[in-house]
Amino acid sequence: MRAGRDRRWSWLDLRLVPVAAAVWVVTLVSALLPPAALLVVAGAATLAAALLAPRRGSAGVLVLLAVLAAVATAATVAAVRGAARAASPLAEVAGGRTVDVVLEVDGDPRRVAGVGPPRVVLDVTVTALSDDADAVELSAGAVLFAPAQDWTGVLPGEVVRTRASVATVPATEGVVARLSARGPPEPVQGPSRLQRAAGAVRDGLAATARRVLDTPADGLLPGLVVGDTRGLDPVLEEDFRRAGLSHLTAVSGANVAIVLTGVLAPLRRRAVSRRVQAAVALVALAGFVVLVRPDASVVRAAAMGAVTLLALAAGRARAAVPALAASVAVLLLLDPRLARDAGFALSVAATAAIVLLAPGWSRRLQRRGWPRTPADAVAVAAAAGLATAPLVAGLSGLVSPVSLAANLLAAPAVAPATVLGLLAALAGPVLPVAGDALAWLAGWPVRWLVLAARIAAGLPDGATGWPAGTGGALLLTVLLLVAGLALWRYRRLRPLGLAALLGLVLLGWPLRQAADGWPPAGAFLVACDVGQGDALVLPTAPGEGVLVDAGPEVGPVDRCLDRLGIDRLPLVLLSHLDADHVGGLAGALGGREVGTVATGTLSPADERAGPLDAAAARAGAAREVLVPGDRREVGGVRLEVLAPPPEIATAAAEPNDLSLVVRVTARGVRVLLTGDLGAAAEARVLDRGVDLRADVLKVPHHGSADADPAFLAATGARVALVSVGADNTYGHPAPRLLSLLARAGMQVHRTDREGDLAVAGSAGTWGVAVRGSPGAAAAPPTPAAPGLPDGVLPVPVARRDRRRAVTPSGCGSGTPGTDLPAAGRRRRGGAAALPRRGRRARRGPRAPPAG
Repeated sequence: MRAGRDRRWSWLDLRLVPVAAAVWVVTLVSALLPPAALLVVAGAATLAAALLAPRRGSAGVLVLLAVLAAVATAATVAAVRGAARAASPLAEVAGGRTVDVVLEVDGDPRRVAGVGPPRVVLDVTVTALSDDADAVELSAGAVLFAPAQDWTGVLPGEVVRTRASVATVPATEGVVARLSARGPPEPVQGPSRLQRAAGAVRDGLAATARRVLDTPADGLLPGLVVGDTRGLDPVLEEDFRRAGLSHLTAVSGANVAIVLTGVLAPLRRRAVSRRVQAAVALVALAGFVVLVRPDASVVRAAAMGAVTLLALAAGRARAAVPALAASVAVLLLLDPRLARDAGFALSVAATAAIVLLAPGWSRRLQRRGWPRTPADAVAVAAAAGLATAPLVAGLSGLVSPVSLAANLLAAPAVAPATVLGLLAALAGPVLPVAGDALAWLAGWPVRWLVLAARIAAGLPDGATGWPAGTGGALLLTVLLLVAGLALWRYRRLRPLGLAALLGLVLLGWPLRQAADGWPPAGAFLVACDVGQGDALVLPTAPGEGVLVDAGPEVGPVDRCLDRLGIDRLPLVLLSHLDADHVGGLAGALGGREVGTVATGTLSPADERAGPLDAAAARAGAAREVLVPGDRREVGGVRLEVLAPPPEIATAAAEPNDLSLVVRVTARGVRVLLTGDLGAAAEARVLDRGVDLRADVLKVPHHGSADADPAFLAATGARVALVSVGADNTYGHPAPRLLSLLARAGMQVHRTDREGDLAVAGSAGTWGVAVRGSPGAAAAPPTPAAPGLPDGVLPVPVARRDRRRAVTPSGCGSGTPGTDLPAAGRRRRGGAAALPRRGRRARRGPRAPPAG
């Protein structure tokens, strides 16, 4: 048996794997070491290799010599690069200075996420700079942030001049500086004819997709075929991520493999020599890379393809593992930023698994009667999914049990969509009618991909929480290795393992749904865990609610609304337009019926109002500006605007200080929503005599220390909710702020430790329930309080203050008592508010933490 296993793996050549690993490790740590230390490492490795060289007779010693040579080479290259970076004239002017620069554009502009003036980021090489009277030529890598309006049209290879501020960056970013453009680009030298042609083909495909296909397929096709994700719908992008299909939203190694297969297939049928096959494929590969742009995943895939083609020409078709190892080592030496690139790591892991595991798994399935094509598809999807699962878990804090099924559903559509889309891109400039026809045909498999992603993303617990970071990745790696080795070593465990897996799916999953009900009965406020940002929901009817802010990203707020079964938003309030409050707006509005999007009075200098108006218009929503004294009522939830007064919204006003302050009354409980007010703005609200009394306080600015104790005390709140991201770099919530809340007698709940927070009950008997999060500590069950749903922690309610409310001075005219019309009713929720797209009504919350 052992001899059979040895013969089975005799083809496997792993000698270059330690070399690639050594280069990766040295490159990874080189950013943390000065050039002198790196030269010491290189010298030590060279000395060790010289001492070991006389014993090079054995294979093990030869591998060790290769590793030492790799360490010496990587350390030397890093030392030279670090010394050049430190001596660069660009580094000397970094620190906020503004200079004139000449740039060569290295890649396509990429849109910067967030609502606000549209901006893009570009990889550039600075070839000259002038500071006052001094001018110098150089060659230094940098990243450039610039207004999208002026910079979207630049092409790779183009040389431009502009004025930019220069900021320092950590050495780990792999560039010399970060630039911020202060003006439009002035052409110095146009891109090459090849780049202009590639840009025209890419733009033509995007235009054809918009003309022929519906949304969101029109944005996915260019991304799938040529890596152009400018038109990709952010909600669809999040669905692909949750379904484990994010590798399909941009060009990757799979696309390169499809292209090479399409080129080589007819040559192989005609028995063309291997050398000719390799030459033709190499030309096709070079053209494809120019067309899609050489980003990290494409460069990795292209390098792998080139080395594999060399192996093919030499007649060594089984040299895939050495080819992958060699490509990894060379790419890391050429671009050290890849050592920290998550996409590069995922690509390498998936390719290695496909090379090592998929062929054997496919053969086993074929021996059991499977046809070759579905066997290959299942084996490739399973191998890639298992190999990348630990990395995905560590990066996202999620494990997607449905990703394998989603990838299997998607697999039949990827190749037709890629091939037809590429043919449409090439035919469009020459014969537009043929390009349109091919794009229309490509639209069918693309729509299948959209459907597969949406179904998988909409499944309950399709993505399950997991510890994020290196620890979470290592934990899942160990569990998978132990399970795999046990099943491989002890065959009798395989039926038991299959039975356990089926039991988990058929019994464990439904039981989890029954035990993990959310939201609790009678919930009238939910603070969503959206990371470092705000997003609160006020349920008003089955399937309906008011949203206050939308968090920093599209995914978290969309999932929170899904969990609550919300598909209608009669009113969306945005406290202000900073990205941590509106960055996820597309996720909230997408696929839901929206009535009105409202803000307070914005500064006339705030350029983010235009994009917000456009986003509201796309969602079919009205826009409204609220002023103090305005009142709205939605489904029994009353909202009263307290600040800011229009007269303070000047061009010089700080956006945080213009945060919309609203008091909500639901089920007799008052909630004060405060946006990101700072201490000075809080004092101004107090000076105006505004009645701030409330039972629940949404703590301003995620718990910043910039808080006015008098403002907090004036609320008289019993509960304080802090919407804050775990391990944020701002130190929120600040110890000073927590101390002020404690002195005011408030019970504090935080989304970073407890996940989603819900306030449930009614006046006199209400409390807080927590849903929990991957990073939250487990809590023992809490007995139900009289009059409260199970798991809702009761809050001691002080006697209501019966003093007459103070009329705010200087308020706007307002529209007291105005009822907000409900949003459209095309999709009514039933009595149980059954969710759309896999959502469901749940019973009872998780127990909150004790104390």
